[in-house]
Amino acid sequence: MNVIRFSDLVAAGKVAGQRVFIRADLNVPQDDAGQITEDTRIRASIPCIELALKAGAAVMVTSHLGRPTEGEFKPEDSLAPVAKRMSELLGRDVPVVANWVDGVTVAPGQLVLLENCRVNKGEKKNDETLAKKMAALCDIYVNDAFGTAHRAEGTTYGIAQFAKIACAGQLLAAEIDAITLALAHPKRPLVAIVAGSKVSTKLTILKALSEKVDGLIVGGGIANTFMLAAGLKIGKSLAEPDLVAEASAVIAAMKARGAAVPIPVDVVVAKRFAADAEATVKAAADVADDDLILDIGPKTAAMLAEQLKSAGTIVWNGPVGVFEFDAFAKGTEVIARAIADSSAFSIAGGGDTLAAIAKYGIEKDVGYISTGGGAFLEILEGKTLPAFEILGRRAQG
Repeated sequence: MNVIRFSDLVAAGKVAGQRVFIRADLNVPQDDAGQITEDTRIRASIPCIELALKAGAAVMVTSHLGRPTEGEFKPEDSLAPVAKRMSELLGRDVPVVANWVDGVTVAPGQLVLLENCRVNKGEKKNDETLAKKMAALCDIYVNDAFGTAHRAEGTTYGIAQFAKIACAGQLLAAEIDAITLALAHPKRPLVAIVAGSKVSTKLTILKALSEKVDGLIVGGGIANTFMLAAGLKIGKSLAEPDLVAEASAVIAAMKARGAAVPIPVDVVVAKRFAADAEATVKAAADVADDDLILDIGPKTAAMLAEQLKSAGTIVWNGPVGVFEFDAFAKGTEVIARAIADSSAFSIAGGGDTLAAIAKYGIEKDVGYISTGGGAFLEILEGKTLPAFEILGRRAQG
């Protein structure tokens, strides 16, 4: 994908003295007292901000936080806690500016954090008047918020239409590069792991991937629906019997291409859904009517790990079992370690997937960890994200 990269503008000496507007994704979790509980997104935003400051730009950064009501600012909507953490990371004061749409004063070498952009009326609906006002604030617009790239909003799309220059920050550019490597030009075999509770939420992803991958590993509740499609009993496990036909169609599409959807040969079951429930390994054909399938079994995990070891590219979205419960985490751990040990280029995304990566400490062994949840899923569906589309169009002049 051809977009203008902010790093290239800096290298070409086109940023010094310019007003740079960075749309970051600083939507971090907070506790009831407003304290930030996990700051990955703030830390991920720092390289682009530092690059702009070192280049001598006048830097404005904004983001959404939570779900504010447009036009009604409340103290809990404020980016002040983000500014505090950002100032610690940058080693400099980061002032927060409210009511900024009609004008911002910032000098070269200075940085301001513009208050929660979703408080502005018209942000979510990409109001053209608002977009033009924001574009007038800057000389260069930088989108560095992949987590919002699937939304056409004022600060993710509209401003990019009207800014003098619209480009991608390092974080967004890295996502584009990783996605291109994994899906547009993958080293074969390309194996995708798609897991989660429901087929319905990921049916379009499964269909899209069945046309391009060499192996499609399903897990969680999704695997249970595929087991039904293969004629196996799943007891009282989570599944969607009304989508068995769709699961069968995915299996058939893969088979027609000489590829496969591996069906579990053994599973880990319990009589109730609880961390202290007794875990029992059973052959997939021996699941009782009152069993709950909560993980893949050791034989299945070993079989899938072997497949992953010979992969050229791995796309991972979702744990294959209830990994939050240690008794039902082994399948996800085996998969995670196989990905870590594989020489394949791997890209992983989605909240639960990131939690599993953190749990098993394999962050440095995954080729690329995507920062976007919904955006990552839409990429897997084969959709063109609005932020990518407008940046691509602006790059053409």
